[in-house]
Amino acid sequence: MIVETLVVGMIQANCYLLGDEEAGEAVVIDPGGDTPVILRALQARKLKAVAIVATHGHFDHVEGLGGVKRATGAPILAHRADLPLIQGLTGQGLLFGIKVEAAPAPDRFLADGETIPFGSKALTVLHTPGHSPGSVSLLVDKSVFVGDLLFAGSIGRTDLSGGDYDTLIASVRSKIFTLPDDTTVYPGHGPATTVGREKRTNPFFR
Repeated sequence: MIVETLVVGMIQANCYLLGDEEAGEAVVIDPGGDTPVILRALQARKLKAVAIVATHGHFDHVEGLGGVKRATGAPILAHRADLPLIQGLTGQGLLFGIKVEAAPAPDRFLADGETIPFGSKALTVLHTPGHSPGSVSLLVDKSVFVGDLLFAGSIGRTDLSGGDYDTLIASVRSKIFTLPDDTTVYPGHGPATTVGREKRTNPFFR
């Protein structure tokens, strides 16, 4: 499985390309801007996007939804609880003094436990609210893509609209820390880590 990390947008969010090289199919996770960079990476890998998945609806993770969808035709997938955030994308940008293009509505809403196939692989959706009501994590093999739920040595903000600290902590404990310790955690910002490392060293869980 191909895993390519692209750091995109003014807030430097991690966009992930997951690809099945043999099938030539890919999932784009969190296209948070710099659409040409994302499209060039797909082209360089000779991958066709079959889904565009938003781990949550904050602008720095979904700013490129429209551009990637127009270029690839792939459906946009997100949790229904974050629809208001996606619909209010331009307003989100204004709060940070950034002009953000309005995003198209998701083509389909995600449910906890469903799968998103690409080639011979499939992502399993884990509803992990707390950073936002509709935050999801995406599990494949021993890799989990968590958006802004969990970072190396930290956690996502809970002071934004719809955030809740206790809910976030419960999501990490029940959905992420129950995975094997050697599962790689790919966050929405910053370096990758592992489940075991965060269980042992993350100060929010001691």
